[in-house]
Amino acid sequence: MATLQKSVSTSLVGTLVAGCLLLIALSVQEGAAVPISSHCRLDKANFQQPYITNRTFMLAKEAGLADNNTDVRLIGEKLFHGVHMSERCYLMKQVLNFTLEEVLLPQSDRFQPYMQEVVPFLDRLSNKLSKCHIQGNDQHIQRNMQTLKDAVKKLGESGEIKAIGELGLLFMALRNACV
Repeated sequence: MATLQKSVSTSLVGTLVAGCLLLIALSVQEGAAVPISSHCRLDKANFQQPYITNRTFMLAKEAGLADNNTDVRLIGEKLFHGVHMSERCYLMKQVLNFTLEEVLLPQSDRFQPYMQEVVPFLDRLSNKLSKCHIQGNDQHIQRNMQTLKDAVKKLGESGEIKAIGELGLLFMALRNACV
């Protein structure tokens, strides 16, 4: 009987300690039971669909042929400067949303039939990342995004064409950052 009481007592203490550790972990995360970054994930299958992958790269290739500015790269090392690996999916979500809203929709009548197939695909990815946020300050990411937006705006319509021409890079960066 004494052994049974000791075993139950030890088990209760273990459960109590585990519960306290869980409460401490939740308070550190400000009550969030799931880390914020868990929403910054896309399923690998999104990037393994041969048809839409081909269409995305064909759209990028067609726009790339119309891009006469080879000196500027929108999606490259500068975009990721100062951004931790754990924040890159959030950054790419921002780039994706900007590309959809400010580039693809205004240019939606061009580069058919690819545009009409690729835009809904990218929109679905954007919706899947809608709850993707980072904890803390994201000013460094917003600065990088503003640099990207300013570059596109400065180039005007050719900046939009360049962004469409870099959809292959966006596709790969989303896969690398979010899968």
